[in-house]
Amino acid sequence: MVNAVKRPGRPRKIIENAVEAPVEVAEIAVPRAEMRPSMREESSQDRAKRRAAEIRGHIGDLDEGTDEFFIEKSMIPEGWTYEWKRKMLLGQEDPTYTVHLARMGWETVPLNRDHKHKAMMPTNWPHNTIERKGLILMERPSEVVNEARRIEQKRARDQVRAKEAQLAGTPHGTMTRDHAQVRPKINKAWESVPIPDSE
Repeated sequence: MVNAVKRPGRPRKIIENAVEAPVEVAEIAVPRAEMRPSMREESSQDRAKRRAAEIRGHIGDLDEGTDEFFIEKSMIPEGWTYEWKRKMLLGQEDPTYTVHLARMGWETVPLNRDHKHKAMMPTNWPHNTIERKGLILMERPSEVVNEARRIEQKRARDQVRAKEAQLAGTPHGTMTRDHAQVRPKINKAWESVPIPDSE
């Protein structure tokens, strides 16, 4: 038997032939206190600066005024062209013009296309269209738009050539206008037109 040395306090229980078993101690992670405020929290001043940068990106320079009809290029799907078309005239819709636009391939841009489109109208807007001051945003394939522009440019050039031929031509049986003194002078440059003062 093992003799135990008496110590002050509670008596110790003695176990004969006791084998000490290894004890597993679980490691407990103690959270450390935050040394500085979380980086995820954005201050009011930082949020204001970020929002100001977004607004400038939408409207450009504040000195120039705001363009109510500006459309970000990133909003327009690839292969398509957006244009504002007339919807109202003196407060009335023009169904004939609406049919003409549909025949020419123009369709309304759906408001629910994505979040950028939805931001162009108030949240309580009851229609799936984007409208501004009597105009409505419409789309058409860029291929058709480019073809229509080429046709318009050709038509405009043909009109200029026809007018030049009319000015340079003379009635049958009269002298030609080939001489420098009688040849018409046609100016094709753009010039500013003076605006008279109104009093």
